[in-house]
Amino acid sequence: MNGILESLMSIQALDRCVLIVVAPYYKDITDFLIAGTKEALETCGYSHEVVHVTGALEIPQAINIVHNDVPEKYCAYIALGCVLRGETTHYETVSNESARALMDIAIQKNAIIGNGILTCESKEQALERADPAQKDKGGEAAKAVLSLLSINSDN
Repeated sequence: MNGILESLMSIQALDRCVLIVVAPYYKDITDFLIAGTKEALETCGYSHEVVHVTGALEIPQAINIVHNDVPEKYCAYIALGCVLRGETTHYETVSNESARALMDIAIQKNAIIGNGILTCESKEQALERADPAQKDKGGEAAKAVLSLLSINSDN
């Protein structure tokens, strides 16, 4: 086990649940992201629930709805998805607006959110970044959340 996970394991995780919100447009990629995220959370004793939404732009909306309706149910949120560059400017819109919306929710609502939405040039690049045996960006999003939870006195 690496040093980061060892230090994160000291976080008290009794009855703590993280909501993982996934846009599974590229299912093979998000399956890798989910696997890495779950492994990091479970290693540190956190439970999790997974919900799926249509696309990356819906992820912040889903987190905002849940955080407003039942803020005490989840101690944190993790956004997972993948946006691949195409031939139009849609990539920039989805990438920028999903990241901005997640940060707005985090700051304005004091919500802990890990952003694991990959923004890549190609499917091959995304698979490498998502694979827990390679770059493990899902695990990194979970570790970011766990790090923030460790400085939040309520968790």
